[in-house]
Amino acid sequence: MSMKHFLMHGRHIPFLLGIQVAFIVLFGVFVEYDKEAHSARAFDKDANATKNEGNSLQHYYPMFQDVHVMMFIGFGFLMTFLKKYGYSAVAVNFLIAAIVLQWATLCQGFYHTFDGQKIHITITSLLNADFASATVLISFGAVLGVTTPLQLAVMAVCEIAIFASNEHLGLEILRISDVGASMLVHVFGAYFGLAVSCVLRRDVASEKEGATYNSDIFAMIGTIFLWLFWPSFNAGLAEGDAQHRAVINTYYSLAACCVTAFAVSALVSKEHKFDMVHIQNSTLAGGVAIGTAADMMINPFGAMIVGSIAGTVSVLGYRYLTPVINRKLGIHDTCGVHNLHGMPGLIAGIVGAITAAAATQEEYGYSLYRQFSARAPLPGTPEFTELHHHIGHLHNPGLGRSASMQGGYQIATLFVTLAVAISGGLVTGLILRLPIFGKVPKSHLFDDELSWEVPDSGHHQVEEVPHPQHNTSSSPMVHHGKDVGDTHI
Repeated sequence: MSMKHFLMHGRHIPFLLGIQVAFIVLFGVFVEYDKEAHSARAFDKDANATKNEGNSLQHYYPMFQDVHVMMFIGFGFLMTFLKKYGYSAVAVNFLIAAIVLQWATLCQGFYHTFDGQKIHITITSLLNADFASATVLISFGAVLGVTTPLQLAVMAVCEIAIFASNEHLGLEILRISDVGASMLVHVFGAYFGLAVSCVLRRDVASEKEGATYNSDIFAMIGTIFLWLFWPSFNAGLAEGDAQHRAVINTYYSLAACCVTAFAVSALVSKEHKFDMVHIQNSTLAGGVAIGTAADMMINPFGAMIVGSIAGTVSVLGYRYLTPVINRKLGIHDTCGVHNLHGMPGLIAGIVGAITAAAATQEEYGYSLYRQFSARAPLPGTPEFTELHHHIGHLHNPGLGRSASMQGGYQIATLFVTLAVAISGGLVTGLILRLPIFGKVPKSHLFDDELSWEVPDSGHHQVEEVPHPQHNTSSSPMVHHGKDVGDTHI
């Protein structure tokens, strides 16, 4: 192999090896087990895990594993719709998530569990790292097929550093409630990815940006896994009755969203048939839209309303909005993350703000102050003493906020997240345009051959079923034998 060939195709090798060595060194210097996982401290009186008590692993691990499946199977297979990009959709998703899990542990740990010397790792650290990986995988969907593995790895490193700071701002400083991370993960990931795509703007029109009958079926596998496990994603970090509500609300929001997405998909089709792209993606929008308010007292019928709205908005976004964004703004969104994560995330932020502003002690009881810790009375006041008597220790001191103030902080966090995501994505996009990171040649857009050893059989000789909903070129295409160039993305 010549040096020229290595410089063209092997730039990711030293980066991947170097960053893994860096992670090992940083973990060796800064990371250690928390008390629950540390053998020498397992029976300390102040540790949560004692000989006679359960370990938090027993509580969190089932939902952690559900979320883990979502990251590696759900997101991975959801992106396999591209007929010649299946290897990268699943395997590069695998690679990027593995990088992010380690980097997010360090970035989030610095804000949440760093004691001045060490970052302490628990099962919740792993769960939070999985949430962080979802952020990058959402952004990955916006630039799927038009970026190299090296560009994606660099994007992941930049994005997580910015994401962790924004997450800290929202949860620890602005003190908002976002149990399903619809604002902090979905909105952030979607608009960060779209901003990167905007800066990387190029002519990406390609006949390879389409699907086959079989690739759509593989993508549907990802949809089903995500749909099944989304209640765990939204409820994973909640506790007690709040966790119970989060599962119930997400369950019914997803169900209502699914039914509505099918109906609206057929409604906007000329022949009133279902569009597989809508079914693969818009059926999941309810999980995003209910995320912020998932553990709030929104009631099952309220969750169903939110899911129905999300399914409708998502399908209409794929059908009408994405072509406009591509044509007028020049922003290419391969997977339509704006419709699955962006707009439903905005809905979630608004629903969360309204629900928070309407929350009362009569409805929530004293658990109101665990749900919205900033609404607890100020320490030292008679009200705080009474509250402490009823619910015991609060993790964070109260700020004495009113319901309307809490709602205001919720909506403010939504706008802050949008601003941070877009500005961060624009800067990251400029970094990715540097020649050192290379770019995908136009002839290899949406094609595994650039980065993978691909068998000749089955890669070039495929029965093509163009996927107009994902193809945003302006040329007419044929979908199942019918001209739909004017009606689909």
